[in-house]
Amino acid sequence: MPSPSLDLDLALATARRAAEAGAAASLRHFSAGLAVELKPDRTPVTRADREAEAAIVAVIRAAFPDHALLGEETGAHPGSAEWRWIVDPLDGTKGFTRGRAFWGPLVALEERGAVVAGAMALPVAAEVYWAARGRGAWLSTAGGPPARLAVSRIADWRDATLSLGEPHVLLAPPLLAPIARLATAAQSARCYGDLAGCALVLKGQAEAWIEAGVQLWDIAPLQILVEEAGGRFTDHAGAPTHASGHCVASNGAVHERVLAALREG
Repeated sequence: MPSPSLDLDLALATARRAAEAGAAASLRHFSAGLAVELKPDRTPVTRADREAEAAIVAVIRAAFPDHALLGEETGAHPGSAEWRWIVDPLDGTKGFTRGRAFWGPLVALEERGAVVAGAMALPVAAEVYWAARGRGAWLSTAGGPPARLAVSRIADWRDATLSLGEPHVLLAPPLLAPIARLATAAQSARCYGDLAGCALVLKGQAEAWIEAGVQLWDIAPLQILVEEAGGRFTDHAGAPTHASGHCVASNGAVHERVLAALREG
């Protein structure tokens, strides 16, 4: 549970405002033909990534100047050992640079290692998602009134839609065989990738999302969003953690079906 010394409502509002600020900063550069650099790990970065992170950090620092922070582009910022913000300013940079729509910022607040508030946005769709422990998960579209998010109730895998993350990892051994079995047994499968893939589960448009081979900042706020929407979020072994770099997010009703397939290999 959140510490009494943390203003969780302020944290939730800050996460939302930070995601909105990151979305606005990156959207200004969308389809602008930005130069793309390669970081040492060969992942791309642009001016939009850096400006979005600066905008997000400014919002967080204004509300919580003493909290620690981890940003994909700027690394670790010192602060309280109890609270840490985790920021991916532009998840889906590859798609962003190619003019695709499935990208946006991810913002999470950890308290003693557990995420208690988080937000994300899909700027091209004008969608902002936010959640906090015990506060529910919410979506606003084009600045409209917030709508409470709820996962689907589909329990039969034959009626389910499977959403997939990074195909370079999921469609290679050892995950290829179980992913193929799940995809062919489901009613349908989709591979939007990045945060847009998880958004399908949050909106009740898919029953499960599987991701693997990513960094902490790529999935940090997704656990709180999924759980507050009524779903379940674990790693591939079934542990409720956002720190492993791989995850299953589902409506809960199909979660064990997915985990069983992953265990079988």
